[in-house]
Amino acid sequence: MMKWGQAAAAAFQFLSRFPVNVSLDYSPTLFRQSVKFYPLVGAAIGLVVWAGAAGFAYLLPALPAAVLTLILWVGLTGGLHLDGWMDTADGVLSYRSREQMLDIMKDSRVGAMGVLACVLLLILKLSLIYSLLIDGFNYSGLLLLPLIWSRWFMVHAMSSWPMARGKDGLAGGNFHGLSRGQVWGTFLLATLLSGVAVAILPLLRTDSVVWTTALLGFITLPLASWAAGTWMARKLNTTLGGLTGDTYGALNEFVEVVALLTLVLLLNHM
Repeated sequence: MMKWGQAAAAAFQFLSRFPVNVSLDYSPTLFRQSVKFYPLVGAAIGLVVWAGAAGFAYLLPALPAAVLTLILWVGLTGGLHLDGWMDTADGVLSYRSREQMLDIMKDSRVGAMGVLACVLLLILKLSLIYSLLIDGFNYSGLLLLPLIWSRWFMVHAMSSWPMARGKDGLAGGNFHGLSRGQVWGTFLLATLLSGVAVAILPLLRTDSVVWTTALLGFITLPLASWAAGTWMARKLNTTLGGLTGDTYGALNEFVEVVALLTLVLLLNHM
């Protein structure tokens, strides 16, 4: 398999539960090469979530449709980013020393703060999905955009903030040394994928509100994702002295929710 194919397969194996049955020799180089495909993984998950949400909303009332959509969403990621969100909450909200926070985040057990943070996040995400599905499956395609931009921001975070554990751990050992060129390349891919999604939406649904919201989302979501993610990353960097693999997952979840919230706000003002 060519190098780009191995990198793409590594991205799908690492970030999703798609059945990519390829044997790979994982190395720091392969991990760094794989990040350029993170938005593509997000788009692939988004397509399945979109299809699932449209089907659920067609067959069921909005609330059970939203619940099933969220279950599908989490299932496709294997809960990877939620695990990072919970571990980060357990560490940061313990209000201990930096070293103790990092030790808590390494613990495989989930504490009270992690559970609370997960429950509140899922409730918020469920309510936002419900808001997009309440009028049927018309707006289900908008779910694509948050999945793309949240995964771009993880790459941006890897390049922009130091590793809390240096070269130890998953983050420092495998993602240290990303170039700005990789980040910009990933940004261009995310922009292209978002543009394709926005272009497809009106072909599948002629509702002008859908297209207008998608177009505004195409413009505002990159900025909203960058602003929200940067704010949280700076807070984590100040608290922990850098970022970790867990915080990348937490950032992904946070940016997803902010992007969903942005879309709902846009819809409410159409």
